[in-house]
Amino acid sequence: MNKRILHLAIPNIITNITVPLLGMVDLSIVGHLGSEQYIGAIALGTMIFNLIYWNFGFLRMGTSGFTAQAFGAKNFEEASRILIRACSISLGIALLLLMLQRPIAWFSFRWIEGSEIMEQMAFQYFSIRIWAAPATLGLYSLKGWLIGMQNSKLPMWIAIMINVLNIVFSLLF
Repeated sequence: MNKRILHLAIPNIITNITVPLLGMVDLSIVGHLGSEQYIGAIALGTMIFNLIYWNFGFLRMGTSGFTAQAFGAKNFEEASRILIRACSISLGIALLLLMLQRPIAWFSFRWIEGSEIMEQMAFQYFSIRIWAAPATLGLYSLKGWLIGMQNSKLPMWIAIMINVLNIVFSLLF
């Protein structure tokens, strides 16, 4: 097998493995709070964010494809412009999500049903976590750009660092 492909693929695999850890950490922490309703609320909230963010996977995939083309053509100026455009689009979408957070939450909780108390707790979780949208979508663009620039190790380390910080801050707060 080509060592260059493995050099790019293995960090990508590790990065993808870390994705569910964010939700698992939150789930394990609330599992110790004494009520299954907390677990249900985290499950509802996580489901909503998975649905929202899954729709913006093009920020990572499209950015990596365009960047890889520019990198292959040794057009580093265009690669820089791609990063700026991708981050601008990410910021615009994130601001839109923040402005529309109430309608998004309302629609989500009409579509995904839970008990009243679970929905209230999930809404609290949603109302806090939605503020991470600029960072989340910006990271999609940055990771896509780095992968397109043939650097898959830095996104892996970013994902690991985010998970470590999530664990520390979740336990702290």
